Amino acid sequence: MFISTEFKLKSIYIRNKTNNKKKLFVLLRIKLSLMSSKVNKYTEKQQQIATIANALGHPVRVAILELLSSQSCCYHGDLSEELPIANSTLSQHLKVLKDAGLIQGEINPPKTRYCINRQNYAAASVLFASFFADSLATEFTKEGIVLCS
Repeated sequence: MFISTEFKLKSIYIRNKTNNKKKLFVLLRIKLSLMSSKVNKYTEKQQQIATIANALGHPVRVAILELLSSQSCCYHGDLSEELPIANSTLSQHLKVLKDAGLIQGEINPPKTRYCINRQNYAAASVLFASFFADSLATEFTKEGIVLCS
């Protein structure tokens, strides 16, 4: 078993009472990854479903998707007028949806325009449809017990 460690450093400047700068290196993130045969316990399909499910896991993100799907595109400011949340919170939710690939953003300073990523949206629809179809194909007894073959 091999252990790979990734260190990311960021320098931070702090002014003391004499107005001199002190340079401090702060360890931002230590990432340990165990390189063994059990690294990927889950299939690519399972990971994709989990990523999309996480993106859909908050009512605000579902509302954002509904708003964006009802029109071709929408600006950040327009979304903030429609939703009862702070701009910073909206930005965080948009980032989660963008990281999951469900939306895409086009930056035209000072505005950012968002729209549904139609290709990934369709792929997510197929992915979830097959997931639920496979789940519904399971046979149950009258008592609701799964029949294993």
